[in-house]
Amino acid sequence: MLETVSLSDLTSILPQEQIMVEEENDHPLGNGGYITVFPETEEEIQVILKYAGDHDKKITIQGRGTKRGYGGQNEKADILLSLSKYKGIVEHTVGNMTITVKAGTPFHELQTYLAEHQQRVSLDPAWPEQATIGGIIGSNESGPKRLGYGSSRDVVIGLRMVYPDGSIIRSGGKVVKNVAGYDMNKLFIGSMGTLAVMSEVVLKLRPLAKYESLVLLSFPEGNLEAVRLFATTLLESMMEPVTLELLTPALSERLTGQRVYTMAISFEDVKSAVHYQEEFVKSISPAQVQMDILPQEKAKAFWDQFYILRPNGALPSTDTETVATVKIGVTNLDVVHVLKESELLQDSHNLVIQGHGGLGHGLCQVTLKGASDNILSAITHLRQVVEQLNGYLIVTHLPYVLRQQVSVWGKPPSYFYLLEGIKTKVDPKRILNDKRYVGGI
Repeated sequence: MLETVSLSDLTSILPQEQIMVEEENDHPLGNGGYITVFPETEEEIQVILKYAGDHDKKITIQGRGTKRGYGGQNEKADILLSLSKYKGIVEHTVGNMTITVKAGTPFHELQTYLAEHQQRVSLDPAWPEQATIGGIIGSNESGPKRLGYGSSRDVVIGLRMVYPDGSIIRSGGKVVKNVAGYDMNKLFIGSMGTLAVMSEVVLKLRPLAKYESLVLLSFPEGNLEAVRLFATTLLESMMEPVTLELLTPALSERLTGQRVYTMAISFEDVKSAVHYQEEFVKSISPAQVQMDILPQEKAKAFWDQFYILRPNGALPSTDTETVATVKIGVTNLDVVHVLKESELLQDSHNLVIQGHGGLGHGLCQVTLKGASDNILSAITHLRQVVEQLNGYLIVTHLPYVLRQQVSVWGKPPSYFYLLEGIKTKVDPKRILNDKRYVGGI
């Protein structure tokens, strides 16, 4: 097994304690490596990539492994490049509200540091204590607060990356008002580490909210038309909700104890403005809808629980049944139809399904649990429904064996030849995260 990579070669470029031989047991999510390396400097990343390029070795890139089940048609690469020890703040310009951070920095550590300066990164990824900045940006992950604050593409203003040949490139800059030339950041955000190893990320910051609350609207009759009408009214108003997230009955029961469709509406502002918006929601809510307002601490506790619901590729699974997660993108109000279809699949496919979707941005996350064949069938059915709505479905968590039986990314887009051309130009030997992205890139 170890003939694929020379240990003596690696120990000549890295200290022994930064090299770990993978155990014989294969990981159920794949995306591993025969040997794992833990670089602590950018120079070490460069040397590792140069070694891989010179010796035609494949590399899988990993932060802390929360997205290990996301894409990938290879069970093991020659080298697993872990950035878990490559972390820390490089530069924080408090007055300009920007920060430069190493890619392996856990999101929660960054937010804790920024809170001391009354600032934050306006992203809300799953598993924030373990998810790294590089993983979040590389997968373009976002949560319900995307409605108010946008996605990674709206937060990143600069990147520093190591190309497969070991060379360093920069895109963007260190100031918010940087509009010179083509925005190269967008080429790398969401590319699943197939073009370069992210070294440093420059992020624009926001001040901490003075106050926040969470309004929960329960629709006990399951009247989804009422949900649609309410969402339309709120979105067309002057109010500024940070989230407008619809929860399926199964997910609502887990979070609130009530098995009904529930809308989670967040407001963040000064306290008086938040209360004003709460009253507006109350004034336009249908008569039969139950309304609960969670003040700041309870609202934070709700979201803390919400963000650890999805499967975590870094944790050993305790489930005896298969668990999968899909990300669905549709026109915003079509979220209602997608979640209703997901709920119906519970009985027809004998699955436990929990889902949520943003009625302002159109992104849904659906988790399925049950027998493998039933999950694959449900994913196929959901994709057909979503494509009829001119949307897309991406499988974001699934065991390696099952990823061989379903298209993770769906049909390649019409511009796929451009993606393939860029990959061929940047990484002609396909060293980085081979077959991890759309169309087998």
